[in-house]
This record gives sequence, structure tokens and C-alpha cells, in this order.
Amino acid sequence: MTVLKLIGRRLLLLPVSLFVLITLSFGLVELMPGNPAVTVAGNFASPAEIAATEHRLGLDRSIGVRYVDYLWHAIQGDLGTSFFTGQPILTELGNRLPATIELVALALAFAAVFGLLLGTISAYLRRSWYDRFSRAVVSLLQSVPDFVLALGLIFVLFYLAGVAPPPVGRIGLGAEAVPTVTRFLLIDTLLAGRPDLFGQALWHLMLPVIALGVVYAAFFAKMTRSTMVPALNSPQVEFARACGLSEWQVVRYAYLQARAPIITYGAILFGSLVGGAAIVETIFSWQGAGQWALDSILAVDMPAIQGFVLATGVITIVLYLLLDVMIMLLDPRVRYE
Repeated sequence: MTVLKLIGRRLLLLPVSLFVLITLSFGLVELMPGNPAVTVAGNFASPAEIAATEHRLGLDRSIGVRYVDYLWHAIQGDLGTSFFTGQPILTELGNRLPATIELVALALAFAAVFGLLLGTISAYLRRSWYDRFSRAVVSLLQSVPDFVLALGLIFVLFYLAGVAPPPVGRIGLGAEAVPTVTRFLLIDTLLAGRPDLFGQALWHLMLPVIALGVVYAAFFAKMTRSTMVPALNSPQVEFARACGLSEWQVVRYAYLQARAPIITYGAILFGSLVGGAAIVETIFSWQGAGQWALDSILAVDMPAIQGFVLATGVITIVLYLLLDVMIMLLDPRVRYE
């Protein structure tokens, strides 16, 4: 019943959160420098052509009228049409978000496995040479931007060693297309009964997943160590040792105490990476939502930018709702008043 009350309270706050999110997405994009009409019409367009383009795009109306119109259409699920492609923004998002979510989910799974392992061992062997070496490696990896690591991996593994696929997208250029069902390529290749294309998709995921995963594994490792050290020194763990339990069971009990902040951190990273992997997506020609948003910013495609901000905001709100429910189920001591 407590969980249902939590979900009910969050759902009651959802309309307010969405209103604030829609307002922020509209306002922040409106403050961007540059005139989209000039970009759409071309740099050599005459003032009359620019004025006609502004009228066609509705940019000659007052900001208040545009805001009310945007709010009304957003409430109905209409995020407008791209200035450049002429496609509905929801269609563009539906085509590109699955590629980003697939990449981010696998990268975070990679980061969580290696980060948890590294951080747990470091906490268990604290103050040892391994702990000092591990913390030094973690600090080094945290200081390396993911796109720098991506370029380094392409140069070493693809260009020099020739053991990695080229950065040409989610699958090889000459690969046969599969029927689009979910738009998640790994799932669609399996549904089509094409394990060969599934293997190619995994192969092309290798470098971007490693580029994102290695960097964020360092963050997971740091968070895991900082939460596992006090957990391993807690009275519960000392009591488990006094009862003669094996060290594997002792570490397991310590992890059960420390898992809530680690899971919270993972959810925060997932929400930030959906919109923050744009440069890595561009490097690998991933054609995901992040790359699309970056291209839209450069082109001053206002509806596309607003739609991307709104979509990532909704994903974050839903993700935090699920996170609250998960934490409450995992730890009955947690209560949200």
C-alpha cells in the first residue's frame, strides 16, 4: 500500500512536472542566439525571403502566442514539425531514440559490471597496493572525456590493429536491412531470425560501448568503493563475520546495504547519458537522438531541439519514479513523506 501511495503522489505531481518541463524547453530554446529563418532560407536570401520564411514558420508571431500554441499542441502530443526535414518531431524521435537507448543501456551495463567489481575489490582490500593502484586508475579514467577515448579506440583498434569495425553506424554499410518492429536493432535482428546481422550489430556496438563504458565504469567504481567501505565496517557485517559466515557472504551482505545509492547513481547516469552521448554518437555515425539533437542545434531547428529536451525530460521523470519505487521495494526502511 505504501508503494501505491508513492506512485499515486508522483502521478499527481506529473502534470505539474510536465508543465514546468514544457515551459523550460520552450523558454531555453527561444533564448538561443540566431534566427532560424535565416538558416532555413539560406545565407544569401533577401530580406523579403527571410520575412516570408518567418511567416511560414510562425516566427513572426509574438513569443506569448507561440508559447500558448506550443503548450496546447504539446499537451495533445504534437511536438511540431522539423524546419528542415518536414517530418513530425515525434516521428523523428521514434526513429532515433531506440538507437540511443540501446547504446546507453549496454554501455551502462558494461560500466556497472566492471565498476562494481573494481570498486568492491578496492573497498575490501582498502589501504593495500591494489586499492591505491585502483584509485589512481579510476582518477585517470574520470579525467578522460568519453569522446577522446572513442577517437583513441578508433585509431588503435580500427586503424592500426584492424580488429574493430569502422565507425559507420549501427551495422555495416552493405548489410541487409531487417523489418523494423521495435527499432531496437538487436531485437529486430533476432525477431527477423538473422543471427548473422545480430552479430554484426553487436560487433558495431563494441567500440562505442567500450568508449562510454570504460569512462563511466570509473564513476561506478568510485561510488561503489565509497559506499562499500562503511558497509564492510558496519555492525551487521561484523556480526556476520562473528557468526562464521564466509567472506563471500560477508561481502554480499555489505553490498545489500550499499546497493541503494549505487542503483540511484546508475539511474542518474542513464538519464544524463540519453542526452549526453551526442558527441560519441556523432563520432560513430550512430544516427541516434543525441546526434540528431546536436545537428538540430547547429541548424537552429527549434522544434527539434524543443522536442529532444522535452523527450529526455519525460524519460528522466519516468526513470526517477521507477527508481523511487525500486528503492522502496529493495529497502523497506526508506519512506517518502
